[in-house]
Amino acid sequence: MRVVTWNIQWCRGVDGFVDADRIAETARALGDFDVLCLQEVARNYPELPGSGGEDQFDLLARRMPGFAAVAGFAVDTLSPEGTRRQFGNLVLSRLPVLQAFRHTLPWPADPSVPTMQRVAVEVVLATPTGPLRVSTTHLEYYSAGQRAAQVERLRELQAEAAGHAADREFAEKRGGPFERAARPVAGILTADFNFHPRDLEYARLQAPIAPGVPAYRDAWRIAHRDAPHAPTLGIHDRVQWPAPSTTDMIFVTEDLVSRVEDVVVDVETKASDHQPVMLVLRD
Repeated sequence: MRVVTWNIQWCRGVDGFVDADRIAETARALGDFDVLCLQEVARNYPELPGSGGEDQFDLLARRMPGFAAVAGFAVDTLSPEGTRRQFGNLVLSRLPVLQAFRHTLPWPADPSVPTMQRVAVEVVLATPTGPLRVSTTHLEYYSAGQRAAQVERLRELQAEAAGHAADREFAEKRGGPFERAARPVAGILTADFNFHPRDLEYARLQAPIAPGVPAYRDAWRIAHRDAPHAPTLGIHDRVQWPAPSTTDMIFVTEDLVSRVEDVVVDVETKASDHQPVMLVLRD
């Protein structure tokens, strides 16, 4: 199983051009992936540099035939023209999506910096080895306090999933919205976390959660041990970023550690200011 995560900067490349086709082509060139997790997808934002206000959620979904599209809007506002403006994450999966969630993350007020609402998109997928959760998000960049609160919420969601994994089925509720649907404890968490491996949030995300709840582990460390993380930001774009760094990562729950085969970063593409990251998971 292959899972790719990528902050696509509203499909804007290092050359300044917005091109959804290029994003799709670059993603497909990574290999035969099963799940594509995208951050910074925009709809009806013509003010974003290079954008014409195109519906990128629709464009990207159309360019991935055979993949189910699950969108999560962090920002959903009314434009001056009376249409919806939406910005957030998109999960594309060729594995059946058994259940989908959109989790609004904490956004405590912080008037000292510009901030925006954030969302985590969680899908439960039918895989050859059983149901598996894949989540993607994009944590706050400017506010350290908001980012810390969002990390805590991600930990709470893992504990919540562990609780739901033990839910019992009520036969009389089959066929209705109360019917029990799979939400397993095993999960993959992908994101542009806007923290670095040296930061406190990185350690906090992996700290023990509760008895019987598998904590998260950095898949790069599992696959590459003590090797430095490959940079995922600022390799080619030195206008926005002064130096390369790593903020795009993939974490797996402890019960999936033995299945981590590799984590690969495409350091060549210039289709975004970020680089795509791929997790390879053994069956």
